[in-house]
Amino acid sequence: QVQLVETGGGLVQPGGSLRLSCAASGFTLDYYSIAWFRQAPGKEREGLSCISGSDGSTYYADSVKGRFTISRDHAKNTVYLQMNGVKPGDTAIYSCAADRSYYCSGYGWWASSEYEYWGRGAQVTVSS
Repeated sequence: QVQLVETGGGLVQPGGSLRLSCAASGFTLDYYSIAWFRQAPGKEREGLSCISGSDGSTYYADSVKGRFTISRDHAKNTVYLQMNGVKPGDTAIYSCAADRSYYCSGYGWWASSEYEYWGRGAQVTVSS
C-alpha cells in the first residue's frame, strides 16, 4: 500500500534550520515525482518544491528558493526538505505528496491536484 509519512517537524527560531523527512513505502522513488507543500491557517496550500523520479531534477517556488533544498535517498526511499533561514511566515503544516510520473509536471508541479498520494503532514512553527 502506498504511504507517505512526514517527520522532523517542530518548533524552530527565526533564522534557524530544520530538516523534514518524507518516508515512502509501497513504491520506489524512481518512478514517482515527490513534492512538498505547506498550508497555514486561513491560507491556500502552497507548493514549495518537487523532485523528479527519473533524474532527480528539482524545482522550487520563489518563496523558498535559496533557503530550502529538496533531496532524496534511494536506499531509504526517503525525500527530504532542508529548511534554512526560516521565517515566521514559514509556520505551517508541511506535507509531502507523490505523483506517479517520472517527472515533475512543467504544467503545474506546484498544484495539489497533480498528486495522487499524500502524507498526513507535520507541523512547523517558527517563533522566538
